[in-house]
Amino acid sequence: MKLINTTQELADACSRLALHPFVTVDTEFLRETTYYPKLCLIQMASPDEAVMVDPLAEGIDLAPFMALMTDQNVVKVFHAARQDLEIVWMLGRVLPTPLFDTQVAAMVCGYGDSVGYEQLVNDLAKARVDKSSRFTDWSRRPLSEAQLVYAESDVTHLRDIYLALQADLAASGRESWVAEEMAVLNSPGTYEVKPENAWQRLKGRLRKPKELAVLMELAAWREREAQHRDVPRQRVLKDDALMDIVQRAPRSTEALGELRSVPNGFERSRAGGEVIAAVERGLAIDPRDLPRLERERGRPGNGAVLDLLKVLLKATADAERVAPKIIASTDDLEEIASDDEADVPALHGWRREIFGEKALALKNGSLSLKIVRGRVTVG
Repeated sequence: MKLINTTQELADACSRLALHPFVTVDTEFLRETTYYPKLCLIQMASPDEAVMVDPLAEGIDLAPFMALMTDQNVVKVFHAARQDLEIVWMLGRVLPTPLFDTQVAAMVCGYGDSVGYEQLVNDLAKARVDKSSRFTDWSRRPLSEAQLVYAESDVTHLRDIYLALQADLAASGRESWVAEEMAVLNSPGTYEVKPENAWQRLKGRLRKPKELAVLMELAAWREREAQHRDVPRQRVLKDDALMDIVQRAPRSTEALGELRSVPNGFERSRAGGEVIAAVERGLAIDPRDLPRLERERGRPGNGAVLDLLKVLLKATADAERVAPKIIASTDDLEEIASDDEADVPALHGWRREIFGEKALALKNGSLSLKIVRGRVTVG
């Protein structure tokens, strides 16, 4: 099985693939020891052929691949595309368009939340996936025959999955539902990691405004450090140590060194001094300038309303044959429980049509939930 390793071979393959209405795409990458993913293999398939590209080959230029990704006459089909698209954006500053994500489409077609590729292969391609090579080291060369067979199957089965889901969507008239989700995936902002927003991953552990202020500065420092060194953020400072610093707010390297969660000697390093500086910046922030620590959830009855909205969501998802997760998240439901004008996806577009209007009607008492023959019905 040949692996493309020159720019000319890649250009020729992309020219052939561009003659077809769609191409399936997948990537293999590593990021266990780096902040940014390391692209190790590109797989693509048209209805006629499958090709595999070695992006680690000396001298290869991925420009033909990037051009294919932006060819408006060819639909690019991925499964669970987000990480693949992050890599394409990072390397070429382009995003594949037009785009079709079979995981999103499968959720719209009623295959459940975050349905896996293996399940779709079984259900729609009537085949089985050999998983033995899934967690191998894709950066090592040469790649084994087993690795190449596994990698090729990731895009050849995807052709059958795409055609089946596309037909299902056309029959149900829900192509526009998937298109809305593709717009989010095709937004560069989805892949821009801003250090100043890094605190949001850990905000659930906070109790005091002062802690929020320190966390905002400290998490931003860690994110910038991880990006600069191209290492996972946990290699810079583990979450537990970071939160310990947030809660204790040490103002000297000596006090930092007394924290058991901080590695020995860390306080004497350059990073130790920068951590203390980040703590000082956080403590200097006026609490009035901080975002709210938690959304307002104090209205009487919100817990009961939220419970009812969850039941309504499940009933709606079952009736519409759509995965609940793609209609509304728990955060959406919490927002709706508190505010009829909440700016959440569940109150916009097709989601509002099938669920949002019912959710608001349930809140104001003009819609009820009943159990009929053991099933929840909306009335």
